[in-house]
Amino acid sequence: MDSLDSSPLAATTGRLPRLPWSVRRALLRGLSLLVVLGVWEWYGRHTNPILFTYPTAIVRAGWAMAFGPAQLGKPSLWGALGQSLNVFAWGLGLAIVAGVALGLAMGRSRVVEALLELPMDALYATPTVALVPVIVLWVGFGTTAKIVVVFLFSVFAIVLNTARGVREVDPQLLEVARSYLATEPGLWRDVLLPAALPYVITGIRLAVGRALVGVVIAEFYSAISGLGFVIVSYANTFQIAQVFVPVVILMLLGVTFTWVLRLLEARLAPWRSESEG
Repeated sequence: MDSLDSSPLAATTGRLPRLPWSVRRALLRGLSLLVVLGVWEWYGRHTNPILFTYPTAIVRAGWAMAFGPAQLGKPSLWGALGQSLNVFAWGLGLAIVAGVALGLAMGRSRVVEALLELPMDALYATPTVALVPVIVLWVGFGTTAKIVVVFLFSVFAIVLNTARGVREVDPQLLEVARSYLATEPGLWRDVLLPAALPYVITGIRLAVGRALVGVVIAEFYSAISGLGFVIVSYANTFQIAQVFVPVVILMLLGVTFTWVLRLLEARLAPWRSESEG
């Protein structure tokens, strides 16, 4: 349809050529963002500032927290961000390594799947936040406990998606590879891993959001530090705009990581992007 609209025939009939879908999608996303921010700004300005805030106030508060003079008794925004990113990187990194390995094993071996499927489903269905006090008692109040919490929040999404990706491989492809005397390492290299890769990246994308939630919850329950400490510190003094600054930072981190993973998927599995149009 786009090619017809951009043809000379469309020009002679007086119709304007339609923009490519990528451009229209970007414009629609920008429009939706402007609408949300506009409604938020209007509603926030007509609400008690002790209860709610609005985008321009959050921007001013964030600038003051990042580049203004330090406030007595208040944590440094940059230091807190560094602490949270450290916990996030370690927890998510370990979850990716363990989750992909377990998912590949469960997807390829019926024995491993039978052994691990029930515990994995049970732990995935368990509210992880309910386990945080127990983890703190077992591991302590330091950084290790936070990493364990982030790991548990994020690993199961990676395991289950990776296992499904291996199971979804077309059996006919495996039969063709075996007919050409492909070895087991060759099957993994040429068939299984490329076919499961989009599922692995999808699992990691889901895990990113869960890991960011795990970071804040871990910082609430264990030794209070990082962005969780920033939220608690300003909430205790009813500075709502300052409370929203780390929340917005976490939201932007999640959007950025998800966007990077989408680009990585498009580069490593271009056939998936083409099939989704």
